Amino acid sequence: MSGADRFADGKAPDALRTIGEVASALGIRQHVLRYWEEQFPMLRPLKRSGGRRYYRSEDIALVERIDRLVHHEGYTLRGARLALEGKTPAEASTPAVLTSSAAKSEEPSFGTRARLLALRHTLATALQDA
Repeated sequence: MSGADRFADGKAPDALRTIGEVASALGIRQHVLRYWEEQFPMLRPLKRSGGRRYYRSEDIALVERIDRLVHHEGYTLRGARLALEGKTPAEASTPAVLTSSAAKSEEPSFGTRARLLALRHTLATALQDA
């Protein structure tokens, strides 16, 4: 379901939406959207008097992409930003941290994974010395 389909407010699909409308429709808290504006330079909703934000349909589509990368595909914010910019370093092409609840139950956390890799290295070294 695209962002325009999630709004059942009678507005045209290309109508401007407030941060509250976007947050409610996409299930993302307002403070997270404001933080993403700082972290993703390409996310720039219109700001009117008093700093009130208005999201265009392309802003909403970008928020959906960021949400998918970060919360469903496991990208870090930096990795998601690089992926959106079209850069292809390892961090952008491979998720660094799994964050979805389904992924958490199947994969170890980043800290646990680092400890497991260190243990694996220690064991490999011990086997070579034996």
